[in-house]
Amino acid sequence: MMKNKKFLSWVFTLVMALVLSACAGTDETEPANNENAETETNESTENQNTETDTSTEEGSGSHENMNHSSTGEVPEGLAKAENPTYPVGSQAVMNANHMPGMDGAVATIEGAFNTTVYSVTYTPTTGGEKVEDHKWVIHEELENAGEQPFQPGDEIVLNADHMEGMDGATAVIDSAEQTTIYMVSYTDTETGDEVTNHKWVTESELSPAE
Repeated sequence: MMKNKKFLSWVFTLVMALVLSACAGTDETEPANNENAETETNESTENQNTETDTSTEEGSGSHENMNHSSTGEVPEGLAKAENPTYPVGSQAVMNANHMPGMDGAVATIEGAFNTTVYSVTYTPTTGGEKVEDHKWVIHEELENAGEQPFQPGDEIVLNADHMEGMDGATAVIDSAEQTTIYMVSYTDTETGDEVTNHKWVTESELSPAE
């Protein structure tokens, strides 16, 4: 009997030791699994943040699809300037960077007109990124344009095709200014290409050619 009791006691001690050992192993393993899960979660969040940042950087304001040249036709009702600072046929230096190759170019004045000029933000009808602070569209290029100019914050529809996806797009007025605007021809300072009848440049963006 004593031998049996000793044997049972030894078996019980062995079983308890194994149970305690298994529990200890589980306690050590779980934090490691949690650690891996946290690492994976952090990496996923970082990847999402990177994608968001990239999308933001690629955003708005691109003028790559700008139609530099035009036929020279102007909207009906656009009033010619009677005594413009830069008469038709004269030259002026452009101080504007709406597009690459424009700033510093010597332009020939093709037309001078008095109107309200706007910078606008819109999403192209062809899809793609929103175009912000596009310069310029004039009052006569806006749908349902009446006698009174629109104000910053007004929502309007564009009737202009300076850029792909512009015509018919809904836009918001960013700025409005009553001024003399010019249609110009010039040589692109970066590509050497001839740009004819470009619309539009404001009077404040021109300076006398030497």
